[in-house]
Amino acid sequence: MSKFQGVWVFIEQLAGEVAPVSWELLGAGRTLADNLEGELAGVLLGHEVKHLVSEVWAYGADKVYLIEDPVLQFYRTAPYARALVQAVKEYQPEILLLGATSLGRDLSGAVATALGTGLTADCTGLAIQPETRFLEQTRPAFGGNVMATILCRRHRPQMATVRPRVMPMPSRREGHRGELVRVDVTFDADEALAEVIEIITEKNKAVYLDRAEIIVAGGRGVGSKENFAILEELADVLGGTLAASRAAVEAGWLPPEYQVGQTGITVRPKIYFAIGISGAIQHLVGMQGADVIVAVNNDPEAPIFKIATYGIVGDFREVVPALTAEFRRRLDPAPGPGRAPGAEGSGSY
Repeated sequence: MSKFQGVWVFIEQLAGEVAPVSWELLGAGRTLADNLEGELAGVLLGHEVKHLVSEVWAYGADKVYLIEDPVLQFYRTAPYARALVQAVKEYQPEILLLGATSLGRDLSGAVATALGTGLTADCTGLAIQPETRFLEQTRPAFGGNVMATILCRRHRPQMATVRPRVMPMPSRREGHRGELVRVDVTFDADEALAEVIEIITEKNKAVYLDRAEIIVAGGRGVGSKENFAILEELADVLGGTLAASRAAVEAGWLPPEYQVGQTGITVRPKIYFAIGISGAIQHLVGMQGADVIVAVNNDPEAPIFKIATYGIVGDFREVVPALTAEFRRRLDPAPGPGRAPGAEGSGSY
């Protein structure tokens, strides 16, 4: 296995905009590469994307492997997989990491199959086993009831996908520069097997759920689709985004794209309101990285209170409107009767 060296991160981009999970993976990859005493590289595919190379260096990469071609302007499985497989075979990284996005999940499976190596999906933890150099790939298993650590002992590269917002965002190193390696790949347009006719951009707030700084999430305890209006009002006052547990989504109260948890989206907001959510591990793995967790539940023994920063035991139909009213009062920029601008209620809390 000694011929395989270095940690690679696939830099996912769409129309020149890099998915934040790629930067998060560069941060995690830096730690892995340092533990292996090796280099960290980003592999960047697309058309006319060289301007992104400096960004990849700024987030810590020692090297960038760049593959540019008009065929790669839009993501399609076959040409992207072919390019990445050729680069891996030529330069032989020890570890290859991708984001567990829709694109990353599709691409990683095709690449792992072509390379004949293992792939661990939706990891929440990565570490190096010092005595063996194996990548310890930790992910929830059996419906989130256990955390499994998986090793790829006999094949390389060791491949894993990691969900967005699981790893912390690294600091930028302004002015940091590394090495640029251009990889030449010859494409046959007929190999793509698909043609991009139109790109339709989603506009609903759930598209940005993994980037939201304030999230108001509801669970089974909310009781009905209509009751989510109470949560939505709080989210609107705070400039936040609505979300749901798996139970609420399965009940049809919100669409699947709003689901937070092991089988949904992983989030890392500044504030996470868990309303009527019991705190099953399946949900916790998707939101426990929040800076502040505010739990509202009528069951004082609910597991969510064990990880909550603030816990309120009570009926959400009374508690949430009270919170909404108080936040609205404090965030209202217009001074009320008898209050001067800058007084309590004028925007600070």
